[in-house]
Amino acid sequence: MPDNIAARLLDWYDANARDLPWRARPGAPAPDPYRVWLSEVMLQQTQVATVKPYFEKFLSRWPSFAALAAADDADVMAAWAGLGYYARARNMLACARVAAAAGLPDTEAGLLGLPGVGGYTAAAIAAIAFGRRAVVVDANVERVVARLFAVAEPLPGAKARIKALTDSVTPDDRSGDFAQAMMDLGSGICTARSPRCLLCPLRADCAGFASGDPQAFPVKAAKAARPHRYGTMFWVERGDEVLLVRRPDKGLLGGMRALPTGPWADAPPGLAGAPVEAHWQMRNVTVAHGFTHFTLECALAAATIAEHAHADGEWWPIADIESAGLPTVFAKAARIFGRVGCE
Repeated sequence: MPDNIAARLLDWYDANARDLPWRARPGAPAPDPYRVWLSEVMLQQTQVATVKPYFEKFLSRWPSFAALAAADDADVMAAWAGLGYYARARNMLACARVAAAAGLPDTEAGLLGLPGVGGYTAAAIAAIAFGRRAVVVDANVERVVARLFAVAEPLPGAKARIKALTDSVTPDDRSGDFAQAMMDLGSGICTARSPRCLLCPLRADCAGFASGDPQAFPVKAAKAARPHRYGTMFWVERGDEVLLVRRPDKGLLGGMRALPTGPWADAPPGLAGAPVEAHWQMRNVTVAHGFTHFTLECALAAATIAEHAHADGEWWPIADIESAGLPTVFAKAARIFGRVGCE
């Protein structure tokens, strides 16, 4: 492989870099480490287009580690709603509080000791925010390198080799720009489907292109089918309010406001786990949602209770339900219930 791969890619990046709110222009001084860290936390398993408005909202409300560290947990979790993978939000708060007290480490090793910071995130922050040479491999970089070297071993087994190959072309200088150039190349040119090889600055040295079928790389092992689970969500009205609960801090969607729900099981649980005794009416509709390790299908049950009745949880104005910060799966149900209520 020629030793000018990095130089050609950086030349391309200087002319074609994406304009992103957390990024410095090519060759400019490194951006605020807080912005880099915040963006990398949000970008874990989430697309750039989805992250942009969340990043700007967070930066406006909490512009520094100190501001985020002092924020109320519930406010942050509500602002995060819709980004998914909610453990990231809990780790983000814990990390902000460490960084506010002791500063953000500027090395991969130091960053790896922070809550929610894994190998990729540590490398990305070290390279982009602090100019350290680091080997940064996300899904886009993985695809570019697998094609560049025509890596025939299937993922995930090929990850170590792909990282080593990425290391072999990562420059000592401008490694942050190089990492972002690789990401931009994978996002806009070396796409998962129909790669635009004629526009690629690395085409002449790409073994995947030379094979005649670059889209065959990276090779992926067959995925096992995800288990399917069932549940019931409960919409309890009391006057013009609806009952919400706070999910346990540990576990899926931990710490988030939600509609009450019974167990998520291998068979429909009916009214098991209903939050109050009431005349429940089942809706002729279900809400489906895909999580990382399983898919969920929830029946919907609605009831009205007397205004003086008690239930464990938080009564929330129905007209303002969108401000509750419900996770996506519960927000889907709330939109349905908001139209039909308990009639």
